[in-house]
Amino acid sequence: MGQAKALFRPPERTSCCAFADRFLSTMNVLITGGGGFLGRKLCAALLKRGALTDVEGQLHPIARIRLFDVVPTATADPRVESLIGDIANTDDVRVALGEDTDSVFHLAAVVSGEAERNFDLGMRVNVDGTRVLLEACRALGRSKGYSPKVIFTSSLAVFGGPLPDPVPDEWPLMPQSSYGAQKAIGELLLNDMSRKGFIDGRALRLPTICVRPGRPNKAASSFLSSIIREPLSGLEAICPVEPSLRVWLLSPRRAIENLILAHELPATAFIHTRSINVPGLSVRVGEMVQALRDVAGDDVANCVHFQRDEAIERIVASWPAAFTATFGRALGMQADPDFASIVRAYLEDECR
Repeated sequence: MGQAKALFRPPERTSCCAFADRFLSTMNVLITGGGGFLGRKLCAALLKRGALTDVEGQLHPIARIRLFDVVPTATADPRVESLIGDIANTDDVRVALGEDTDSVFHLAAVVSGEAERNFDLGMRVNVDGTRVLLEACRALGRSKGYSPKVIFTSSLAVFGGPLPDPVPDEWPLMPQSSYGAQKAIGELLLNDMSRKGFIDGRALRLPTICVRPGRPNKAASSFLSSIIREPLSGLEAICPVEPSLRVWLLSPRRAIENLILAHELPATAFIHTRSINVPGLSVRVGEMVQALRDVAGDDVANCVHFQRDEAIERIVASWPAAFTATFGRALGMQADPDFASIVRAYLEDECR
């Protein structure tokens, strides 16, 4: 593990004993928003992987994963613990962290559409909750003598206004929604606390994740999943934007892979910023429906009906539709090759 557990090691070790210490030392992980679909998929992927690297780059088996959310999360794996709490409540977050958490995946958030409609709720969860978590990680690191890794899911919504196409990594943040502003604040907090050595943070500006399983949520981008998910279940779906609107997408599979990759990168991979534009796929909504038609046939694709909603279109159209993602690609992050592959991945993962 990190420096905290290293303090328990005798000063003199043979190579054999040193190997045994590394094997016996374990990793403890906290996933906020662990009850959500991405949190549950991340948990399953980590359990399958079985091990993570600590802040010193040493690989250790995962001993415990805590899923922290406002609702309980069912699990049968003895390594997984479900905790109910409020991300903006200091006591709840400290209990969730405990005294031996090594790494945090911070996924908890109020989604874009809801953050726009309810400003106070968005600020409380997305800003206050992020600061409470980072301060708790700072206190944990100070007491244990190491900087916990914190992987923060940010968003392409931190950008807005007149944008080049594609958007370069160094483009200034200019969010055009409350959600985007709240995620930008979270990034700045994470970057500064990493600069100070309080945490070892990495902020991933994720493309819109598609296709999400389950029911529609209050995100402005929720329709991007609905127009694929519902037709594949034989249901009608409304698309509230024009077919020509371009969006920046990533499948759940690739999102999980990139989150874990971000965790495994050494701190030396980051110089002036801890924020990463994650590679994605730039595609028009009409092309998404055509890919659905190609994969699943006319009867399925004909379940999609276009009915414009100006409020939703205004939010989604303010987000950039393509990035260079130069830094993310250099770090080894990957996008999906095409939208048809995203549809097929959803069928394989969720419809079997």
